[in-house]
Amino acid sequence: MSLPRPRLRGARLELRPLTADDMPGVEAMLAEPEVLRWWHRPHTAEELLEDPAWAVLAVDVAGELAGIVAYSEQDDPMYRSAAVDISLARPYRGQGLGPEAIVVLVRWLHAERRHHRVTIDPATANDRAIRAYERVGFRPVGVMRRYERGADGSWNDGLLMDLLLPDEVQP
Repeated sequence: MSLPRPRLRGARLELRPLTADDMPGVEAMLAEPEVLRWWHRPHTAEELLEDPAWAVLAVDVAGELAGIVAYSEQDDPMYRSAAVDISLARPYRGQGLGPEAIVVLVRWLHAERRHHRVTIDPATANDRAIRAYERVGFRPVGVMRRYERGADGSWNDGLLMDLLLPDEVQP
């Protein structure tokens, strides 16, 4: 079953379904050294558009593709929750757009999809992302040791962070 790909509005951005027309810009962003460092490999259009486990949305700022935000869901009633991920292109970083996009998405995940908990799992070395997620209200849960293989083949630690809804989300 495919996850919904809604159109959602924030103060400065819109989250919308990713289209094939977006893919050259997305692939260029994912190939940027600052992004590739954390995503480890370029992703193809098919991977992003057709992955049944993740719904990938475009982060649109004034009609321009600024990046992508994605979510997945755990549907088991005993563990019902969602996970999110985000990446922004170089010109859009450092402006608070990442936290805004995540807030818009997690509020929708709570209100429409009825999730009470959202997780995100940046690399422990990704200080910039961790600070952005903390601004939104995510809290560290613990370090997942040797969680993800890096581009050089070595294992890197990840920081599991969660956000309990609606109480912890920051504006």
